[in-house]
Amino acid sequence: MTDKPMPKDEAGWREVLTPEQYRVLREKGTEAPFTGKLPHVEGDGTFTCSACGNPLFASDTKFDSGTGWPSFDEALPGAVEYHRDASHGMVRTEITCARCGSHLGHVFDDGPTDSGKRFCINSVCLNLDAKPKD
Repeated sequence: MTDKPMPKDEAGWREVLTPEQYRVLREKGTEAPFTGKLPHVEGDGTFTCSACGNPLFASDTKFDSGTGWPSFDEALPGAVEYHRDASHGMVRTEITCARCGSHLGHVFDDGPTDSGKRFCINSVCLNLDAKPKD
């Protein structure tokens, strides 16, 4: 996979992202639940950052959390960074792309697998780089 070139400033990001991608990825927005393209997408491959192409999640870590956003039980090593988020009257852990710093979503400690994690990610932040079928 080839990484996308990254803009040097916010004006550059506005040129390469759709308005909805910019709102979520660069302004820390959230897409409405059940409106994104990926909550029920299945397939083998790697989910990548839609802003820069950084590999983020293996497809076998995805699960249906029933929340309306794609959910994963772990990120690829070194793919994301964690930040304390005290916005909207609650304390959560925000995750951003380790390569471009774009907002992806949040991680919670209520996942159903052995990791105990639920990475709740906005669909607009992801692309599926699918493995070719044999």
